[in-house]
Amino acid sequence: MEIIIFQVGLDAAGKTTVLYKLKLGEVVTTIPTIGFNVEKVDYKNISFAVWDAGGQTKIRDLWKHYYQDTEGLIFVVDSSDHDRIETAAEELNAMLEEDEMRDAVLLVLANKQDLPKAMPVHELTDRLGLHTLRGRQWFVQATCAVQGSGLYEGLDWLSDQLSRR
Repeated sequence: MEIIIFQVGLDAAGKTTVLYKLKLGEVVTTIPTIGFNVEKVDYKNISFAVWDAGGQTKIRDLWKHYYQDTEGLIFVVDSSDHDRIETAAEELNAMLEEDEMRDAVLLVLANKQDLPKAMPVHELTDRLGLHTLRGRQWFVQATCAVQGSGLYEGLDWLSDQLSRR
């Protein structure tokens, strides 16, 4: 079973690090993604086609071109970036309002939990406004992509949700 996953978030949230830690099991040196990376990640009898899109302001408008056929949305947030959490919330909510995304399940990766000023999951959940979402399955997973912690727990949740469909 192949599932199309769209992975987004603001620039420098750790999206590409997440992708290649899942794909290769190692941390790769990354540069800002212009456009996107696409990789197949096999996990628990599911083949995830993960589209990892760049998060810089000037390319966020391109995200909507990849919404079609997306069954799962992974939104990666830098938990230590207090200054841009409202921007992240705005981008996430705008995306979730799109017609093509109405059936997509949402996994938020609260990344960079190893950093001293990282917001805990409950604070991030509040600041992203997730409790106001109606009719959508969502989950927030604390992660540290460079260490790999939390990534598979997040994929577990995603695969459980999508295999029920």
